[in-house]
Amino acid sequence: AFQKALRMVDENVNGFDPNIKKVNETDLREPTDKRMFVLAAALREGYSVEKLYDLTKIDKWFLEKFKNITDYYKTLDAYDSGSVTCDVLKRAKKIGFSDKQIAAAIKSTELAVRKLREEYKITPFVKQIDTVAAEWPASTNYLYLTYNGSTHDLDFPGEFVMVLGSGVYRIGSSVEFDWCAVGCLRELRNQGKKTIMVNYNPET
Repeated sequence: AFQKALRMVDENVNGFDPNIKKVNETDLREPTDKRMFVLAAALREGYSVEKLYDLTKIDKWFLEKFKNITDYYKTLDAYDSGSVTCDVLKRAKKIGFSDKQIAAAIKSTELAVRKLREEYKITPFVKQIDTVAAEWPASTNYLYLTYNGSTHDLDFPGEFVMVLGSGVYRIGSSVEFDWCAVGCLRELRNQGKKTIMVNYNPET
């Protein structure tokens, strides 16, 4: 979720990338919108969770999770496009690496990684967001994709028209996107079509 959130905020960012910023302890102490990339670089350079906690005061639980991501960059660096295995690729997807991010690590292309992932049958599952805090079974139309699943929460019988939005949500743009999508959905339903709307982020 953290890696996808970073990609949604800035389309030029691949995720929790240790190559964007240099390590600077002053920057680690100051909470800014770029500190997470300095943190990624520090983890890559071997800073301990204890040392980073002292510098950032970020809870150690989160620091351990961030370390899992930077450690997996090192794992991916040991592979190239011809040697990456199904298990390595699947684990990367579960940790939140995009195809583009994996491609950069194994010196390949996004398209080649996507093709390999599809050959290995590594695809995401559709899950429902629990909007009722597990008080009773959720039956919402709020859905998300995850590689950390084994079944879909919904059946897909087909014969639906999908309205596909694309890109990040930003202040000032989401209202226009929502209105355009809703207008399109209404017109399709007026024509008797079954519809579904998806805001598609290509960096999943």
